[in-house]
Amino acid sequence: MAIDTDRTFKPINIALLTVSDTRGPENDTSGDILAERIKGAGHKLVARAIERDDAQRLVSRLNDWIDDQGIDAIVSTGGTGLTGRDVTPEALDRVKEKDIPGFGELFRWISYQTIGTSTVQSRAMAVLSRGTYIFALPGSNGAVKDGWDGILAEQLDARNRPCNFVELMPRLREV
Repeated sequence: MAIDTDRTFKPINIALLTVSDTRGPENDTSGDILAERIKGAGHKLVARAIERDDAQRLVSRLNDWIDDQGIDAIVSTGGTGLTGRDVTPEALDRVKEKDIPGFGELFRWISYQTIGTSTVQSRAMAVLSRGTYIFALPGSNGAVKDGWDGILAEQLDARNRPCNFVELMPRLREV
């Protein structure tokens, strides 16, 4: 990470969504890891929820948060695998305006360093919807660490050079 100390850190407002049929507040370990990292980086965790692996419920939750002007980015964990119940990418497809393909590609490259070829089973992705970034990470503790530490910590830091997602935020709604 190339932090430009002449630039000012700008905290952004992040909503955290755990997608799972089995996790609740008492055992949402990947959500807890992300919440800790979001706050530890200096950002504001403005919303947090757990939703079942149900595409319509996910679309509804995502649309509510996308329409909330107090939320700049959504980070989700879970539902990105290949099983029949894994529907997070399908939900994102229903709300997106633009794909951010490099996110998934980079995530799988980082993940390959720790889990090898098993990373091909991940459908981690990122999209942009109505001025809101949405990042979908797998549900394992290792995956959320890889996604946050290897990509999001830098890209959600306005001081990161040569460029970052935060500096684009004022222009995301341009037509």
